[in-house]
Amino acid sequence: MKLLTGNVSRTIDQLAVEMGITPRSVYRYIDDIRDAGFVVNKLYGNVFAMGKVARGLSDFNRLIYFTEEEAYITAKLIEGIDNNNALKRDLQRKLVSVYDSTSIANYIDNSANAANVEALAAAIKHRKQVILKQYESAHSNEAKDRLVEPIEFTANMIDIWAYDVENKDNRMFKVMRIHEVQETDNDWAFQSEHNVPRPDVFRMTGPLDEQITLQLDTRAKSLLLEEFPLSEKDLRREEGKWILSTTIHSLEGAGRFVIGLAADVKILEGEQLREYVKEYDQKYIQKL
Repeated sequence: MKLLTGNVSRTIDQLAVEMGITPRSVYRYIDDIRDAGFVVNKLYGNVFAMGKVARGLSDFNRLIYFTEEEAYITAKLIEGIDNNNALKRDLQRKLVSVYDSTSIANYIDNSANAANVEALAAAIKHRKQVILKQYESAHSNEAKDRLVEPIEFTANMIDIWAYDVENKDNRMFKVMRIHEVQETDNDWAFQSEHNVPRPDVFRMTGPLDEQITLQLDTRAKSLLLEEFPLSEKDLRREEGKWILSTTIHSLEGAGRFVIGLAADVKILEGEQLREYVKEYDQKYIQKL
């Protein structure tokens, strides 16, 4: 249900790979979900997505419905959470995803990006293409319009995954670099090509698939959980030390964490990560 929720659709084969089961088992799971009263829509071919909650499940509807006043009060309570707490943005993102109207974005984000966030959320909901006006690319150092199909926000709503129509690939765009989101009347035309890579515990995506093991003292463990809450499932305690064993998809996230807490972290496993830290030290730190 989680894989098919949040304006996301997947093929049966994609679900089978992500869950580590057979396509036949996926079909059985879908039947079980439908039997429980939830709606699973077959969009086309073997592509499925979660639909709206069945009318008979009134108790569940009340759990996720917010009146305007409730949304405002809830947003104000969340706003009181420290900005360094990663859970804050997660809660804000969930409010947007479950509320009946994208206008709740006005309550949870008063920054200059609010209008763009709301426009992108609407485009995802209605499966529409949009133009990212004068998007500033960090790679090419130029600003140009991008025709995209928005797919999914990242957990902190700072970035958004979208299908780039011109380049014909899935890319992550930073919301703050979008000058304006211009809506179009064009429906998604490349939904079968949509793909959102799953991030590692450091919220990084990429082609890397390296198993790492880090030894942390209590201070490093506390800072890890504060900034990256999902790491808790990969943490264990051994002889007074904390051990993080996880798979990373990019060296940058884990590397920055290790470099920032070099006195509190030891790399036990992960040769590519170890080399990344050494090269970073030689290239930047030793030149300070």
